[in-house]
Amino acid sequence: MEKSIKDIQKLLVITYGAIPIIAGADKFTNLLTNWGKYLNPVLRSSLPFSGDTFMHLVGVIEIIAGLLVFLNPEKGGYLVCIWLVSIALSLIASGSYLDVAVRDLAMAVGAFSLAKISSKPKL
Repeated sequence: MEKSIKDIQKLLVITYGAIPIIAGADKFTNLLTNWGKYLNPVLRSSLPFSGDTFMHLVGVIEIIAGLLVFLNPEKGGYLVCIWLVSIALSLIASGSYLDVAVRDLAMAVGAFSLAKISSKPKL
């Protein structure tokens, strides 16, 4: 792979590996924001447990997704892309935080790009 593409891939791996890990860990501390406010009220009311417990589960998934990006950028990139699109769709369905939904969709494009440039050529 060309050096500049390798440099771009490395930057994307760091970005899409670190951000989910940081955001996932923050689901336990709420230092960056109160993550529960982003939870779709319809989803919250249908949960068999508290919204806080759900956000902790989300945090664990995000940490795993970030680690997967570091271990396997192609698979991790696709997982982070799907995760971000899912979050955006949930926000759009709730009619709230549409600015965050747009940002997450833009970030999903970056994660998808990481997955694509990390894929091995098929013979």
